[in-house]
Amino acid sequence: MSQKNPKIAVVAANGRVGALVVKEAAERGLDVTAIVRGDNKTAAQHALTRDALDLTASDLAEFDVVVDAAGGWTPETIPAITNVAIHLADCVAGTPTRLIVVGGAGSLFVNPEHTATVDQGPDFPEDWKPLSAAHGAALANLRGRADVAWTYVSPAADFQADGARTGAYTLAGEELALNAAGESRVSYADYAIAIVDLIENGEHVRERVSVVSK
Repeated sequence: MSQKNPKIAVVAANGRVGALVVKEAAERGLDVTAIVRGDNKTAAQHALTRDALDLTASDLAEFDVVVDAAGGWTPETIPAITNVAIHLADCVAGTPTRLIVVGGAGSLFVNPEHTATVDQGPDFPEDWKPLSAAHGAALANLRGRADVAWTYVSPAADFQADGARTGAYTLAGEELALNAAGESRVSYADYAIAIVDLIENGEHVRERVSVVSK
């Protein structure tokens, strides 16, 4: 169900994905607040300085949509992926506020029976498995919740930080999708477009979707 002029909060907005989501939303004239731990380095009109795990239900009560863009790459920061998603879900539980989570590709299924995932494949790098497991744990928690209007958005397998903004993408489902060239890739910029489209159209509540370039 689409919503006119939603109030949006982007958690971890100074990160590369978060900043692009903020930029895309601001360029569409949407009301967006950056939630950051330090100075606001984004295009957001408003900012709230707060660690994600210190946010409260009252902090988020004014927003129609909260985007969880928290990430991590090191053993110390990877657990935040799961912890922030669960904490934000707790904060918006029982309210109409939507939670859109920037997810991972490792948990996408690679067979119609949905018994095998990308991160179980022989070519999946061992170093990436803790990261994928953290994203997967966040998704598993959300799947078990009927009290949160969540949407989990997996990128394509090749998630390109510096890829071009083409403005064209395919919104797919639970299975790893390929484009016309037989590739599973998407740029951060096109992924951000998909996130803001989901915010505006209000679709896919309590679903995991995925994004792949055209």
